[in-house]
Amino acid sequence: MSLSESIVRAAPAGPPEPPGAAERVLPLRRPARWIAGAVVLVLVAQAGHGLLTNPFYQWDRFAYWFLRPVVLEGMWITLQVAAYSALLGLAGGVLLALGRLSGNPVLRSVSWTYVWLLRSVPLIVVLLFLNNLSALYPTLSIGVPFGPAFFSFDESRLATDTIVAVVGLSVVEAAYAAEVVRAGLLSVDQGQHEAAAALGLPRRYQFTRIVFPQALRAIVPAYVNLLIGLVKATSLVFYVSLLDLFGTVQGLGSTYPGDVVPLLLVATVWYVILTSVLSAVQYHVERYCARGALRSLPPTPLRRARAGLEELRGRYRKEAAR
Repeated sequence: MSLSESIVRAAPAGPPEPPGAAERVLPLRRPARWIAGAVVLVLVAQAGHGLLTNPFYQWDRFAYWFLRPVVLEGMWITLQVAAYSALLGLAGGVLLALGRLSGNPVLRSVSWTYVWLLRSVPLIVVLLFLNNLSALYPTLSIGVPFGPAFFSFDESRLATDTIVAVVGLSVVEAAYAAEVVRAGLLSVDQGQHEAAAALGLPRRYQFTRIVFPQALRAIVPAYVNLLIGLVKATSLVFYVSLLDLFGTVQGLGSTYPGDVVPLLLVATVWYVILTSVLSAVQYHVERYCARGALRSLPPTPLRRARAGLEELRGRYRKEAAR
């Protein structure tokens, strides 16, 4: 064998492997996490077992009442009251927030007083006060203060149960929404205002196209929390004789005292469904408002599930190949 042939045979077939490449990297063991997870799973399993097997819940009666027309009618009233109150409350909140940020001392003082007063009074007091408003003001009129009235109308005919409920929820919701909107507007960097003003843009254009879209990223999560609270607060309209979901369940519980617990479970499940829908809407609205602020939008839950399945398949294939 020549010297050249021995050198060729001794040379490695490919590039040298980095040190430690043949060694398998083992993940860090975390026994505390596994123990905590096992304890939580045991507790959840026990709670679920008790919930499903306890005869006191009467799940057969729950299934009977869940989709009854009378319950669905109360559900529809709850949706209507919540939707109208949310729209009016948001519109009022935007106006109050702009008033609090205004340079006009009258608007700023009136807006601050409104927010302070309506956040201090319980909602049930506002509803009961509006429900008995006809006793204080039988006739409402519009005209010159301390002067002649242009026209007047009977308050008792105008203030139906639905209107009283919507107005009561809206005026209170507007006070809380005002602070949410104001906080969102203040979260926009001052440089954005200065840059828009330097470009000579009109004030209305600055607000609608530059300031408010950026403020939505801070407004949406907090305002959806208000909406969830508003949906649950509709249960108080029962006290103004409006049979919403909770009022219907309350009335049925008085008629059928043996079904009180399953009826309460019916109301609970429907409220959970409503708040879950709002949470899903919140996620997609937040994702939409995040455009331009993030380099890449966060994946949706469906995409995360698909990515997780693909990762599990990849691990299974690697284990099978070994």
